Amino acid sequence: MSTQYEIDFAASATLDGSLAVMLQLAGQDAPAGLADADPENVSARAAKIAKFTAKSMSTLDLIAPHGSKADRLVVLGLGKLDALTAHDWLRAGGAAAAGFKAATRVVVYLDAPGLQVEPALAADFALGLMLRAYSFDAYKTKKKDDEDKPPKKVAVTIVTRAHAGAKKALAEAEAVAGGVVLARDLVNLPPNVLGPVEFADRAKALEKLGVQVEILTEKEMGELKMGALLGVAQGSVRPPRLAVMQWKGGKPKEPPVAFIGKGVVFDSGGISIKPGAGMEDMKGDMGGAAAVTGLMHTLAARKAKVNVVGIIGLVENMPDGNAQRPGDIVTSMSGQTIEIINTDAEGRLVLGDALWYCNDRFKPRFMINLATLTGAILVALGNQAAGLFSNDDELATRLSAAGEATGEKLWRMPLGKEYDKMIDSKFADMKNTGGRHAGAITAAQFLKRFVGDTHWAHLDVAGTAMNSPSTEISQSWASGYGVRLLDRLVSDHYEG
Repeated sequence: MSTQYEIDFAASATLDGSLAVMLQLAGQDAPAGLADADPENVSARAAKIAKFTAKSMSTLDLIAPHGSKADRLVVLGLGKLDALTAHDWLRAGGAAAAGFKAATRVVVYLDAPGLQVEPALAADFALGLMLRAYSFDAYKTKKKDDEDKPPKKVAVTIVTRAHAGAKKALAEAEAVAGGVVLARDLVNLPPNVLGPVEFADRAKALEKLGVQVEILTEKEMGELKMGALLGVAQGSVRPPRLAVMQWKGGKPKEPPVAFIGKGVVFDSGGISIKPGAGMEDMKGDMGGAAAVTGLMHTLAARKAKVNVVGIIGLVENMPDGNAQRPGDIVTSMSGQTIEIINTDAEGRLVLGDALWYCNDRFKPRFMINLATLTGAILVALGNQAAGLFSNDDELATRLSAAGEATGEKLWRMPLGKEYDKMIDSKFADMKNTGGRHAGAITAAQFLKRFVGDTHWAHLDVAGTAMNSPSTEISQSWASGYGVRLLDRLVSDHYEG
């Protein structure tokens, strides 16, 4: 159960019976809202005793502070002013929410002495609150004791001089939160619940926001000769789907920007079956498709002034008697032939057809694909950054900047003819894996053969979309990685 925050921005608030949260910069003697929430400056004495120095994201918790109308008082440290970034305001919102506990009424004083908070940063703080509130326990029948449960709804008043502008910015923050939560839910759902058809239904539900959605069936993909995608799906009793989502918020004839996601709802490895240990995590092998779906939700919910196409290839990879074999040769929609060396290198087959279809039909300004594509990217980057591969320096630079701004970081990896040779085949135009060495790079080289001259970037999110580390804004196994990153890219460069 995720707590719902009813957030409002105001110039002042009533404290009776509430939790008061005050923000403080390192090196400052007084936190925000001192006169209202802590008129007798009890926090100063408590800070001295506890050796609280307002280190970034640290907290000081006071129960029934003397002289205050608030039941509890939490002081949240922001660290040093010169080190405070926009992303830190998002983190601060999440860190504050962690201290709410059983409170149903919260007042947050945002304007620390010496600090003028801009409306966009105030909205980022609110977004951090909303993202931290997420939890996924829909399948737990034994709930925590009532006293340990977080409340279903919490009224949060954020007091700041920027309240008027922050109210306007809040709507966009709520749209972003909705997209991230949708992506997290999709990745967290069990694979027996979320198959290709059910995932396509979730994409279809975006029509209520004004997104135009087409669902291509196995028959229609067969007519398009998507042999690479269909080859992956043929081992499963669950039929594949290709969901095509369009948001038309820009000028009528303006070419769209395009996002393509790998949606392998469960990946057993196929005939090249994976080891049993940890295979349950392969329900998250559709993290790229989840991010694209969440992004489309966000862009539609905030009425983005841009034309966008989102395409997700939805399949299940299973070791059936009808499954494709190592040694098989399939023909992709592009006409290029592919020798199957390892059936566990399946995501690139799905994406190859989806990329070609997108490019051929929509002629987009650029294509960005997201995929939990390789374990090799985890070896290279861990779970701190996604791998970025691109044929366009400007697009790569813009993506990296968006990653720094949102905290969804990217690290650019190389492409080159030398790596391309590693996937040449003796029997077909290419093979679907180049072996262990440079595995993330050869996977990207494979995808590059399906984009032509179109500006393109591939994000390998295997380390960031699932089994993600706990942060101030996410305690979930699924992070929703990519939604905020790509929304920022679009809003910074492609709207207007």
